[in-house]
Amino acid sequence: MGTIDPLVPPFNITKEERIAWFRRKRPELKLFKANNSRQKFHDQVLEFFNKDCSAHYFMVWLSPAQSFGPREFSTIDSLFKADPNGCLMILSTSLNSRQGHMILKPLLDRGFKVLAVIPDLHFLLKNTPAKAWLDEMNSGTRDPGTIPLSNNLSNLIRLAILYKYGGIYLDVDFIILKDFREFRNAIGAQSMNTVTGKWNRLNGAVMIFDADHPILHDFLEEFATAFDGSKWGHNGPYLISRVTRSVEDMPGRNFTILPPKTFYPIDWIKIVRLFKKPETESELKRVEEMLLEFSTSSYAIHLWNHRTRELIIEEGSIMEKLISDHCIVCQQTHDQ
Repeated sequence: MGTIDPLVPPFNITKEERIAWFRRKRPELKLFKANNSRQKFHDQVLEFFNKDCSAHYFMVWLSPAQSFGPREFSTIDSLFKADPNGCLMILSTSLNSRQGHMILKPLLDRGFKVLAVIPDLHFLLKNTPAKAWLDEMNSGTRDPGTIPLSNNLSNLIRLAILYKYGGIYLDVDFIILKDFREFRNAIGAQSMNTVTGKWNRLNGAVMIFDADHPILHDFLEEFATAFDGSKWGHNGPYLISRVTRSVEDMPGRNFTILPPKTFYPIDWIKIVRLFKKPETESELKRVEEMLLEFSTSSYAIHLWNHRTRELIIEEGSIMEKLISDHCIVCQQTHDQ
């Protein structure tokens, strides 16, 4: 039995009951505890990235450690395959543990630079517009919503860590094909209008930014003022899209919007076909064509875990080939 996620609110309760639930729960939550030595987190970040890193990567993992399985590990494995000299900091309330160390040990034993630390939410949000949201949550005046709070905290932490330190943020449901070091101040489009060539939706599953970039300030401000914890995506990809649309012509907001093929070459509806074993000659040919297309045009493949988490990776499938071709430790992931 896995540990119940403490950030999942009870079902079928009112807004007032959710606020009361969070008020009772808050003292138990590591992320919301006041930290009297906040300098410690800052020092951890600076010390870790002072290791001759080719690039600074961040991931967020707020679920229990035992939920971090082979597929999530494949993301990290493929990252170090693509950029062996990169430094990866995982902001996590569970992986900075003995169990987390054992999960990461195969990479640590090979000399790769990966570290899990508990993010200091108070420090990260200090002097940002999102500090107001944290104050409201702590005072029990903001509805946490019906969606697991870990989802929305992940959306917030990725924005805050990039705003404070700069670097490359990645979700843990990717297969990395190439390193991203040629990109600077960039977000990937999830979809484009085929007629106009304009983007329809952006996605924050990969973000590459310098510290203090103005658009990150805009994102944090929108998170605080328009937060809705009961609408999936409202504080994540939809936030990124609506803010960019509203400020893209303002001075100082320059950044690159990369085409969908860069990180999202296959959408969440069609992604399931990557997990299926080819049964015919034409299907086998299509597998080879897609693998060639990915290797030519894409830097990563988003796996859309919310849709594919329960799917079996069948032997001979595109997904099995992608994982096996872009791994170092190469944990078994098929039939899981």
